[in-house]
Amino acid sequence: MSTDRLTPFSYVVLTLVGSDGAGPHDLVLMARSGRGVYWDAAESQWYAEPKRLHELGYLDAREEPGRTRARTHYSLTAKGRKALGDWMREPAQFPRIQHEAVCRLLAADLLGEAPVLESLKGLHADLAELRERLDAADARAEEIPRRAPYLHLNHRLARRIVDAHEEWLAEVERELGGG
Repeated sequence: MSTDRLTPFSYVVLTLVGSDGAGPHDLVLMARSGRGVYWDAAESQWYAEPKRLHELGYLDAREEPGRTRARTHYSLTAKGRKALGDWMREPAQFPRIQHEAVCRLLAADLLGEAPVLESLKGLHADLAELRERLDAADARAEEIPRRAPYLHLNHRLARRIVDAHEEWLAEVERELGGG
């Protein structure tokens, strides 16, 4: 059941559509490049939410040629810009974090430390991949000069988050005897 209410995800979509506009495929690519440190949503949501926002009048939609078929390209309407402005006047809150690795650590008293350590090993590769994605995102940011300073600030925060996770993981491995 669709609602007229804007959600935090709605504002993410409106912001990413931005001044230049974007199609759902573009939004999916932006989300993938920020995986884990940005907004985690199912790919289908990146297609459904712009359509819903268009139906509500926050986005305009037009068809553009694609490689195999026409693609929908969205742009902000005056109503969309106003909604972003209204949202911006609300105070930002600390982000909600769903942290699977922390939950696994908390299960150590139930299952033992060895399985927890084993389950956390994959985090090293994820963190390395996030660093690579951030390097690529920094390079792409220069292609959008108007947004580049803001993207770089975002990437610096993301790098700090990755750093903190690497430090935390090393600490867990030391404390539990795995490294």
